[in-house]
Amino acid sequence: MTHDIHIIGGGLAGSEAAWQLAQAGYKVRLSEMRGSGDMTPAHQSDRLAELVCSNSFRSDDAERNAVGLLHQEMRDLGSLILAQGDTHKVPAGSALAVDRDGFADGVTAVLNAHTNITIVRERVDQLPSEGLSIVATGPLTAPGLAESIGTATGKEQLAFFDAIAPIVHFESIDFSTAWYQSRWNKIGPGGSGKDYINCPMSKDEYLAFHAALLAGEKTEFREWENVPYFEGCMPIEVMAERGVDTLRYGPMKGVGLDDPRTGRWPYAVVQLRQDNASGTLWNMVGFQTKLKYGAQVELFRTIPGLEKAEFARLGGLHRNTFIRSPELLDRTLRLKSRPNIRFAGQITGCEGYVESAAIGLLAGRFAAAELAGQTLAAPPRETALGALLAHITGEAEVDTYQPMNVNFGLFPPIEGRSKKADRKLMYTTRARTAFGAWMPA
Repeated sequence: MTHDIHIIGGGLAGSEAAWQLAQAGYKVRLSEMRGSGDMTPAHQSDRLAELVCSNSFRSDDAERNAVGLLHQEMRDLGSLILAQGDTHKVPAGSALAVDRDGFADGVTAVLNAHTNITIVRERVDQLPSEGLSIVATGPLTAPGLAESIGTATGKEQLAFFDAIAPIVHFESIDFSTAWYQSRWNKIGPGGSGKDYINCPMSKDEYLAFHAALLAGEKTEFREWENVPYFEGCMPIEVMAERGVDTLRYGPMKGVGLDDPRTGRWPYAVVQLRQDNASGTLWNMVGFQTKLKYGAQVELFRTIPGLEKAEFARLGGLHRNTFIRSPELLDRTLRLKSRPNIRFAGQITGCEGYVESAAIGLLAGRFAAAELAGQTLAAPPRETALGALLAHITGEAEVDTYQPMNVNFGLFPPIEGRSKKADRKLMYTTRARTAFGAWMPA
């Protein structure tokens, strides 16, 4: 059949986008290279929406959890991924976990049966030159297409190596210890001389941190990730192995920083840099790591000023392909330089199954509106969908942009002080009101 739109990639994002467009009455060509003789290093089958790692969609609590709120919003918009997740749910407490085989079989069967969808098992090596398209090829985009994307966007706009430093919620930092200051009070473009938050360490604190870092349990890479180390983004524990003072003369250098409590330079310091325009999220500079998540939380909460730190994202190091979306995409996920092409899913720099499907859902709905000659407004930033979309398309700092799960740090802050549990409920209550006002009829 002729098609109205071409979707490249049959993962969670591509499957969701295809469903949204088909349900709106448009003909979809869905290209998936698995089943054509090609396979990614991570997948095991040619089923659509195959889950590669965990079988969990994480918390299903829509009252006090950002991803649970995202679940609710997607259900309200008729998400195929959430419908199949609910159908194939397995016991997991308050989380939504699925029978991975049943889930992938279910998504594949529904899309195969839809009269508006043609699934073509083919590898696409070039961005389409004409016609509306959605690229949803995920973090393991095939080399040919990745090369075409790099050519269209500029080579420096495409990342193949993902060195992630932890991100801390601003409101969890203890400013009785931490303080604002740039080294030597240097002021960069647009800066104030107070562009970093500094958490100081004494000699004993530093030596204990160094020892615990070396002893901490590390994550082993999967064989298919094949991640190299680069000097510019070396894991912090690898730097620590080079000598006890390596970190003190690298990312933990205290030179030029005056601790307000002592008037002296600290023996070592952990610096945090603002990670979004709202100032709700702060990146631990130079702290990309292979430590397991539990070990990261335990160790990083020994840092003065971060004893009660809440993490929006923990550190990591793995192979990934994603574009610098805040610079390249407009608010409806179109490539600014080639607006017939939208991007969706993990290639945009979102992280997680649900987030990937959510951006696929939005890309599908934006494209359906365009095909109808209409304009669909982006969901409000107070909603989970809107907060995630805003992060991807302009709220995040371009120079430090890295994959991110949905979390309340992406939402506009709630004014005033309140208990953490109450604050989460305030976020979700506000979100439901905003979502209800926006949701298309």
